[in-house]
Amino acid sequence: MAEEKPVVVYDGECPFCIRQIDRFKRWDKKGALQYVPRQQEGLEERFPVLAQGDFNAGMRFIGTDGNVAVGADAVYEICKALPAFGAFAWIYRIPGINQLARAAYAWVAANRMKLAGQCKDNVCR
Repeated sequence: MAEEKPVVVYDGECPFCIRQIDRFKRWDKKGALQYVPRQQEGLEERFPVLAQGDFNAGMRFIGTDGNVAVGADAVYEICKALPAFGAFAWIYRIPGINQLARAAYAWVAANRMKLAGQCKDNVCR
């Protein structure tokens, strides 16, 4: 079943992730995207492709065509969908920038609990 608009799937138990999604929602004035926590019941039945891969690699952007972008590539797709970030999205296409963005996103994904202040004595839950 095709979706009417793209879907952003994020970790609904991660305070850092929730804050970032809240920012996207504020910038998404026209409601161009759906935002769904990965913990939502029935999500893998709705999108079987989500059962593949490690979700700790980052959020998912599921296009209306069913294609899935992960991590920094998902952020790029979100930026393309939000008019306020159209200018930013083209930067991602400059050779080398997407590799840097992927590396930066991977670091953030690996440290998201620490960035959210969820670590005590340098040990994350």
